Amino acid sequence: MPADSPGERRGLRAFFANALKPKKSRQVLRKDFSASTPSLRADIRTRNEFRNSCGDDVPPVPSLAPLELHRLKYQQANAEKDTQLGEHRDHTEMLHSIGVEELNNPKDPFGYDEFDKRPPGEPLMAKLPPAFWQYIAEYYLTPGDCASLAFASKDLLFRLGGPQVWQALDLPENHLYKNDFLTTQDRFFPHHLHCFPCATFHRRIKTGREKLQPTDTLNPLYDCPNATNSALPTPRHRITHGRALFITFANLVMRAHRFGPAYGIPPETLWRRWRRDGWSHNTRFHVHHGHLLMRVVSSTFADPGLPPSSQRLLLYSREDYWPYFSACAHWRDGELMNVCKCALGHIPKPRVTDGLQGVEHRAKDLMHRRVYNPNALTTLCGKCRPMRRCPECPSEYLVEIKLTEDKSDPRSLRFRHAIVVTRWADLGDGRGVSSRVSPEWAAANAEDQDEPYDSFGLLGKRSISGTFEAIMTGDTLPGQRVLSMNPTRKREGEEGTSWY
Repeated sequence: MPADSPGERRGLRAFFANALKPKKSRQVLRKDFSASTPSLRADIRTRNEFRNSCGDDVPPVPSLAPLELHRLKYQQANAEKDTQLGEHRDHTEMLHSIGVEELNNPKDPFGYDEFDKRPPGEPLMAKLPPAFWQYIAEYYLTPGDCASLAFASKDLLFRLGGPQVWQALDLPENHLYKNDFLTTQDRFFPHHLHCFPCATFHRRIKTGREKLQPTDTLNPLYDCPNATNSALPTPRHRITHGRALFITFANLVMRAHRFGPAYGIPPETLWRRWRRDGWSHNTRFHVHHGHLLMRVVSSTFADPGLPPSSQRLLLYSREDYWPYFSACAHWRDGELMNVCKCALGHIPKPRVTDGLQGVEHRAKDLMHRRVYNPNALTTLCGKCRPMRRCPECPSEYLVEIKLTEDKSDPRSLRFRHAIVVTRWADLGDGRGVSSRVSPEWAAANAEDQDEPYDSFGLLGKRSISGTFEAIMTGDTLPGQRVLSMNPTRKREGEEGTSWY
């Protein structure tokens, strides 16, 4: 071994020289897998070619694992897509859409200033004689439809009879048709509101500051000569006792949803909480697919073992004999009030602890190792537990008995049973009150309808409550059966006695 070898050195100097020298074992080799290791698919292809050249003596190569195969297929299918949104990356289409959006005139949100490249329609209209147009207008169109069609072109205006088509809307018998025609002109009047009693547009005096007030509070939104005229009331929908939603507020919310914030107010401005006559109420509104949805939760404490007369005093208002909670115009026909009375009968009664009867109850509780609790959770029966839907309007009801804290005495912590009635309703698109324009509003208020409203046929398996709760809270209600509020379809109204 040569003398200059590190292993042959001796002494203290050689010891420190070897100790401070970097060791070769610490220099770990790092393999370049990207350059040396082939891909998995190429490796399988090479082995298969080798197996074919060698014959059947070579065992078959196992296929890819299911997870790895799924990953490779997913990469091939989504190679040209955005991994977050799943959309195709078409940069040409993106640039074209940006250019088109920049060409739009911001002062014209409806696009009326764009050049119309369609061929003129006057030659097609000239093929029909004027008498035929008069026949169509007289037997197939309403006065409001004729006025809307006359705005299309001057040729149609003169074929339908000239300016007298619009003048006919001022006749008293065409008052409803004029309101239907004015509902189509909302987008041209952002600073005005449609007044249904006057059948005209009034200028807003509280632009953007409109607030929903109780019905006994004078709350003008525009200067109207019929504001205090009881013979021409503004159309409204009863929310609860002493509260109503005027069609003007529904129109404001839907205008803001369709045309922009300058046309109305957001639905959150209609949310309210209040107490009256021992009942607590909570309202929420939301716009879904162009319709205004409403939820009203009403609750009050109820004592156990109430007789029928006390149940009526708890549920009905002495002023108009309507329920304190929210109800549609068809609440008298059906099982709604019977369901509420049945739920009140499920509140547990406190046991009598006097005399031998009380000793017997205490002995049974001691034998079965249980403690009687009058504030236990209440279970409803098969009659009052399911959700009820009105067959003649888009309204759904849910009656519950909940254990609620009584905060009337802050010094004591006391829980009592309370009846909770929740109503979900679809109030339509807010454009009008007639069944031709807004059938949901007309059905909820039991107004004149050209055709009866069939909620089960129109809604089907889709429930208003599930849609509303999924939008507001991101969750859905627990599984509830939806039964008809009026399975026999009897329409007795006040003449019937089952509602009282």
